[in-house]
Amino acid sequence: QVQLVESGGGSVQTGGSLRLSCTASGYTSSSYCMGWFRQAPGKEREGVGYIDKYRATSYADSVKGRFTISRDGAKNTLYLQMNSLKPEDTAMYYCAAALHWWCTADHSDFGYWGQGTQVTVSS
Repeated sequence: QVQLVESGGGSVQTGGSLRLSCTASGYTSSSYCMGWFRQAPGKEREGVGYIDKYRATSYADSVKGRFTISRDGAKNTLYLQMNSLKPEDTAMYYCAAALHWWCTADHSDFGYWGQGTQVTVSS
């Protein structure tokens, strides 16, 4: 059974940093595309960024230059380093796993989802 467990969320002030982690079990995360998504209250879920099997990454324009996705295959863990945080980054953050190594922005490509970790950025 595949499980994805996020951690590392919290409350920070504008300009602060957080690192989210997503540990996978029952799934070799390094062989597949994985992504980070977020959903703020009253808004649709949006893709934050993705990393494929070859560690190629892509990001939403709103986070480019501030967020970095990485992975540790030995720990089967995905990370999201978030710097220069803004109040508009406040959301529930989810990691998700695809069933193929390439990444698309189609949320339906991601068959497994974690339960999320809350990030709150205050001004």
